[in-house]
Amino acid sequence: MADKGSLVKLLGKDKFERIEGVFRRHFQLGLETRNIQVKEIKQMCSGDCHPKFCRIVKSSKVGLRRCNRERRRSLEIAIETGQSYISLCHAGIVLVCVPVMDKDKALGGIFFGKCLWEPVTQILIKDIEKRLAGIRVDRKKLAAAMRELPFIQGRKINEASQFLFDLLYEVAAFDGRVIRWRRERSEQQSQIGEFIQEKKRLGTEWQYPLESERELMGKVKIGDRTGAKEILNSILGTILFKTIGDLGILKARMLELLSILSRSAVEGGVSIDVMLEKNLNYVNKVMRINNQEDLCAWISTALNEFIELVYSSQDARKVSQIRPAINYIDANYNKPIALAEVGRASHLSVSRLAHIFKEQMGITIIEYLTSVRIERAKRLLLATDQNCTEICFEVGYNNQSYFTRTFKGLVGMTPRQFKTKNQRKEKISAPL
Repeated sequence: MADKGSLVKLLGKDKFERIEGVFRRHFQLGLETRNIQVKEIKQMCSGDCHPKFCRIVKSSKVGLRRCNRERRRSLEIAIETGQSYISLCHAGIVLVCVPVMDKDKALGGIFFGKCLWEPVTQILIKDIEKRLAGIRVDRKKLAAAMRELPFIQGRKINEASQFLFDLLYEVAAFDGRVIRWRRERSEQQSQIGEFIQEKKRLGTEWQYPLESERELMGKVKIGDRTGAKEILNSILGTILFKTIGDLGILKARMLELLSILSRSAVEGGVSIDVMLEKNLNYVNKVMRINNQEDLCAWISTALNEFIELVYSSQDARKVSQIRPAINYIDANYNKPIALAEVGRASHLSVSRLAHIFKEQMGITIIEYLTSVRIERAKRLLLATDQNCTEICFEVGYNNQSYFTRTFKGLVGMTPRQFKTKNQRKEKISAPL
């Protein structure tokens, strides 16, 4: 456990002030820094990081305890998952925690938010008063202070959390490899767990996914990282559905997958000598891993490396030709997009771009645009209180029925079902 001095020494007041200045220019919000023991570091806190609303709540001993408990919980989740944690605190206002880590050492967290998802209404005031049951404060002063809080939409809060995360690790020069690995492992285990639960719910008999292996090989050969990861996790879920707890069988299955990934990479243009050398290192490493979570993360890391090798061996000119199209879609997915506009951004005809895009990505331009919009919608459903209609328009659709059909076609459930299912899962997994 790192102490307060470690965070002060490694981050420092000067770096904090740089981070705060840039962040405030973009989002007009103050920052609150806490060490790993969740104690506030005053010299690394903005002067306005505690709005009047929070001060009123914390004037009660019960309110202060709840606030400290909330920050501890947020910090633990942020460090465990390796990513910013966005929540509504016990008092009903937005609280965001960005984990501060250097390599595998947890140092603390930087909090911000202290704002509202929605404008103040009598319904919202009553909801917050209900949340604050048991806390003795002046309700009239509290309602007045609530109206002074900024109103920031969920999309902006998401942007701010990612912006601060990147800014922190860039300015402080922390090594973020471990935190990225933790985040990827957490996301992978979540996907595998969902796959296993779905198989149990459907009563599916165990059957090795040979068809999925062939799909995986195809994705690796064309360098489709996202598609390959989804298929790999479904294969891992199928394997764990049958062999959960049996580490020996799991290792054998992992080595089989390693062989499949290697062959795919070679067929994608990677040198056989390079693959043989990498495989020797991987086999030695897998024998030293002693838990299934790290084994799954290991094979995912191998997949990433193999796809990078495939990328480097492919025609670099073609990849560079479609990069402007991808960047254009990523920046404008929330607006109506015509294929002609994407073509102009790439300086290619629509037909030529469509051919190269499908060849390099394994999907069409429209399929890629759809995947970007639906992934954004999923994040908004989980991180905000916006309703499905609001999210529909925010991710670039102008027809809710079409948005719902498209979402269900890709995710397997409607937006409302997706939100309900994940909210239920969060309540079950939340610490007492």
